[in-house]
Amino acid sequence: MTDKIELFYAPTSPYVRKVMACAIELGIADRIAKLPSAAHPLKRDVRIAGFNPLAKVPAARLADGTLLFDSRVICEYLDDLGHGALFPRGPERWKVLTEQALGDGLLDAALLTRYENTCRSDEIRSAEWIDGQMTKIAAALDEMNKTVAVFGARINIGSLTIACALGYLDFRFASYDWRTSRPALADWFAITSQRPSMRDTFPTEG
Repeated sequence: MTDKIELFYAPTSPYVRKVMACAIELGIADRIAKLPSAAHPLKRDVRIAGFNPLAKVPAARLADGTLLFDSRVICEYLDDLGHGALFPRGPERWKVLTEQALGDGLLDAALLTRYENTCRSDEIRSAEWIDGQMTKIAAALDEMNKTVAVFGARINIGSLTIACALGYLDFRFASYDWRTSRPALADWFAITSQRPSMRDTFPTEG
């Protein structure tokens, strides 16, 4: 039997979703053993800390005991394991990694906004902080809308990360209308969302 990769898993984490989407695209999702976690920004899960001292998901352990974190490292490992092309070589690599950084940056801002809204009391919640993060999200979306034409049907770590970022907005910021002023991005996302890697990893509260 092929050795399993243990992965601390949270069904609501967009970074975990990115890892699983990569695994599905590479045809190696069956090699991942999901370990449920209680990841929370204010409550340290000591089990995850055994894989990642930051106690954040995703965190993985290989059969030989090697520990991997975060999503960027795990995704590149999976691509190497599956002999994939999610991380291209040559000049295209830097473009794709920059797209990944843009998607991750949007997710960082979205998560910080959610934490500010859900983890801080009304007395100390900062509207200015939230506005600043939402400005970053809007700017990232505008850039994605400008560059999405070059995506086409290609699937790599850049486009997958962006798709996961957009999915997280729909999941946690359902009232935020990012589509109306960004029709190219909305059309691309509608098509990409039909891929099994996206359908089968949609976040849930369970």
